[in-house]
Amino acid sequence: MAGEVITNIPTAGLVDGALVTARAAKLALQSPYHILRELAVTPQQERFGTGAALRFAAESQGEVLSMASGHGQWLLQGLPWDSDYFGTPTYRLFTGLFGADAEAGQLEASAAALRWELAGRGPFYAFSVVPAEDVALLQALTGGGWRLVETRLNFYCPTAAATLPAPAPVRLALPEEAAAIGQIAAAARNSYDRFHADPWFGEERADAFLERYAASAVAGATADAVLLPDEPGLPVDSFLAISDTPAAPDLPGSAFSRVLLTAVGPRNRGWHVKLVAETVRRAAGLGFPYILMTTQATNGAVFRTCEKLGFRLGSTSHVLACYTA
Repeated sequence: MAGEVITNIPTAGLVDGALVTARAAKLALQSPYHILRELAVTPQQERFGTGAALRFAAESQGEVLSMASGHGQWLLQGLPWDSDYFGTPTYRLFTGLFGADAEAGQLEASAAALRWELAGRGPFYAFSVVPAEDVALLQALTGGGWRLVETRLNFYCPTAAATLPAPAPVRLALPEEAAAIGQIAAAARNSYDRFHADPWFGEERADAFLERYAASAVAGATADAVLLPDEPGLPVDSFLAISDTPAAPDLPGSAFSRVLLTAVGPRNRGWHVKLVAETVRRAAGLGFPYILMTTQATNGAVFRTCEKLGFRLGSTSHVLACYTA
């Protein structure tokens, strides 16, 4: 898929169609399905890759900014919820558009100029999730002062091919348990996740954010289901939040559940593999052929779960960030 070349892409809005064409192979990697090799490439490009880039100017809070070198464009999106929560304008850099003839020094200077432009607006925080294959963009951002904060491994598991242990007793979290689940998330600190690894957040703010996120998952705002242990006499000290994505009309067989967030406290040791296994069973019961799960490249405990249950490594990505102090 990464080697596919798309040509004759029309220009839409302020986005340069020729630059989208030049970056088509890397834009294809923006699809959450690209690690599922058996799915058709063309509809993924239209929905998540080249099509998403061409529509970017029409997206809510979407900005198409010219590179300072004059040789490309930045696709930047403001994030209202994050901005409100953190009290700082927050942005996600979708990607950079540039041709094969763009020089490394020009791209680095343009990445630095983007930081300065955002700083000129006042305090800000910006991040980007970049596929490992997009070496030119990674080198441009790091050379331009964006810092690496997390390296992610993206796993998938065909539910029909999973190797599952005996069923474990689990149940759905109740709305009144939201606060307690949030506290479990905050207590099970992972020093290598994006929020704890980035000094801009700091431990206290990172813990508070994950607590809020987990509580919102129980309330149904950020997840479709939250699984808990349901073993008699066992205190609840772990959870797993799940999102469900039905198959897209143009991508038959693409339905999947995604593991959004897990936390396992000391009173529930050994429950990570059980909760993930029951997530696979749940997806199979829904008729979903895949489970997706992303973790940090440092998370050996999750690797062991993946090895036991039949997950496969699909791709690697890096999270970079820049901000005002």
